[in-house]
Amino acid sequence: MAITAAMVKELRERTGSGMMECKKALTETNGDIEAAIELMRKNGQAKADKKADRAAAEGTLLVRNDDKFGVIVEVNCETDFVTKNEDFIAFSNKVADIAFEKRATCIDDLADITVDGISLDEARKNLIAKIGENITVRRVAGIEAKGTIGAYLHGIRIAAIVDVEGGNAELPRDIAMHIAAAKPICVDASGVPSDILDKEREIFTAQAAESGRPADIQEKMIEGRIRKYLEEVTLVGQAFVKDPDTTVEKLLKSESAKVNSFVRLELGEGVEIVESDFAAEVMEQLK
Repeated sequence: MAITAAMVKELRERTGSGMMECKKALTETNGDIEAAIELMRKNGQAKADKKADRAAAEGTLLVRNDDKFGVIVEVNCETDFVTKNEDFIAFSNKVADIAFEKRATCIDDLADITVDGISLDEARKNLIAKIGENITVRRVAGIEAKGTIGAYLHGIRIAAIVDVEGGNAELPRDIAMHIAAAKPICVDASGVPSDILDKEREIFTAQAAESGRPADIQEKMIEGRIRKYLEEVTLVGQAFVKDPDTTVEKLLKSESAKVNSFVRLELGEGVEIVESDFAAEVMEQLK
């Protein structure tokens, strides 16, 4: 059966795939558009499975919030180029909207959602087949506020949400902006994980021992460095980014406010990147 331009056009409109891929599928199914769609979906699934293990450290962070709930969603791809793709952007925004609607606080809360009438995983795999890169919905982090949610998104790479009780209307966003910029690991010293603090104390103890000073002086050195470390990594101990002459703790006290919790995500953090031969990958896709 002759494959007409109209048939290719219809298949492209229904699948969003490239012209040559549509023509090939129609040829293999003797012009049966429904069979061609099924074939392309099967091929797309196979392509998605092949790409599943490839590192996806680029992508986008999205924030959705109102006064009482905020959520950050991280959707990853392999290259910065794809972050500008309209289909990737639309998919990411739909996931973020659904995460907000469902008041999701972790990735497991999205396990049973649907996107455009199909499961999240199926929608993701269809996007992989269409774009040609591994796509993952990697992280979701949400906060139900006791006070007011503040949110800040720096481009698409750093995002923060925070629950602030008290203070003026601008304070929650100002604190969220500070968190994005200063990268605290917890609100105050009580939130520093004991294993991290033990490791720092071990390092400071070894440094003090090398000084050769008396034991009592060494102990003072260790405690001083611990205090300095806590100032650097805790939110309340840090100098406020908009006014370095004051700390966040002093700012909160002046506003009769407190921070209950916060989340800060940075795009791709923790993803192991494996160097690859890009030219070889291009040739493989052309096969």
